[in-house]
Amino acid sequence: MSTTVLVADKFEKIGLEGLKSLGAGFELVNQPEAGAGDLAAAIRAANPTVLIVRSSKTPKAAIDAAPALKGIIRAGAGYDNIDLAAATARDIAVCNCPGMNASAVAELIFGLLLALDRRIVEQSAELRAGAWNKKEYSKARGLKGQTLGIIGAGGIGREVIARAKAFGMHVIAHSLNMTKDRAADLGVEFGGSTRAHMLDMLSRCDAVSVMVAANAESERMADAAFFAAMKPAAAFINTSRGSVVDEAALAQAIKAKSLRVGLDVYAGEPAGGNAAWKSALADLPGVIGTHHIGASTDQAQNAVADEVVRIVRVFRDTGRWENRVNDAGP
Repeated sequence: MSTTVLVADKFEKIGLEGLKSLGAGFELVNQPEAGAGDLAAAIRAANPTVLIVRSSKTPKAAIDAAPALKGIIRAGAGYDNIDLAAATARDIAVCNCPGMNASAVAELIFGLLLALDRRIVEQSAELRAGAWNKKEYSKARGLKGQTLGIIGAGGIGREVIARAKAFGMHVIAHSLNMTKDRAADLGVEFGGSTRAHMLDMLSRCDAVSVMVAANAESERMADAAFFAAMKPAAAFINTSRGSVVDEAALAQAIKAKSLRVGLDVYAGEPAGGNAAWKSALADLPGVIGTHHIGASTDQAQNAVADEVVRIVRVFRDTGRWENRVNDAGP
């Protein structure tokens, strides 16, 4: 019986070649623009056994369009773009590729931290405008000796810790499963596992980086109380998901406390690669932003592609779904 694999987003060449190499019985349908259009129609036409997506929204209507569908693979770590409940109800496995992009995201976090500290974006803009303002931009704190608080200590968090140590920073780590023993193993200060612990940690940090999964527990975790606990003029970095931040509370804190902010993700950001879109936060002083590109390095995308192929290969050979994030259905 033929197995159809539908790739509905842009996917690395190495991954496409790997899927093609799976051999007889596997048909590859590569439609990299499907997710930006009518995904349900593309799925209905292909009726895939396996669906591979990146950022494309995959709602119940799209999932239900494929009677043969057995697995959805998110070519990345986060999977909040997929209707998990709809997939689980049909016992469709949802799998992800955790840890493959950890280094790439950590690199962006430090790019944002350095850009905020040295005001690189503002300096570049003034130079392009023909202004030389060395007196203004000769002021910077430097990262060495500063305290960095990280919220989320998974694969990305571990990569951030390694880089922070290289910069001579002191690190405090908070996560829902953080223990004193785990903090000691990571070589960081224990930042606790409760919200009270987190708020206390924030009051002691010169910079804070949020790296948590998007779920009910993390939704608007960074709220008014969160920003009230931060030091004035501290740096706040979010590379997780826009849903983690109460953007109105963040905007108020930027104005009231002169927070310096680096964002790679936003509430209501476009799903596709190109769109007309406006963020009110981007217009505020002290804010720099990128286009949800934390995982977008060649190294990370090739690693993700290899992992997707591995998941499909294991399914072919054993019927088992690696990295499954949802329970088996009824």
